[in-house]
Amino acid sequence: MDDNARFQVLRNDEDQYSLWPADLDVPDGWQTVGKEGTKDECSAYVDEVWTDMRPRSLRERMAADSAS
Repeated sequence: MDDNARFQVLRNDEDQYSLWPADLDVPDGWQTVGKEGTKDECSAYVDEVWTDMRPRSLRERMAADSAS
C-alpha cells in the first residue's frame, strides 16, 4: 500500500461514508464531502463525523415510530 496515496471521503444517500482513491471517478450513488488527504486523515474525519452508523432511512423510520 502506498503511504502517499490520496483519498477522498464519500457519502451516499443513506449518509454512509467511505474512503475512495482520489484519482478515481466517484461511483454512482456517492458524493464527495470535500475531505481529501491520506488514508489516516480521511479515516479520522469519518470517525469524527459518522457518529450514528444506522442508515438514514432506518433512523427516520425509528424516529417516526417513536413519535407515534
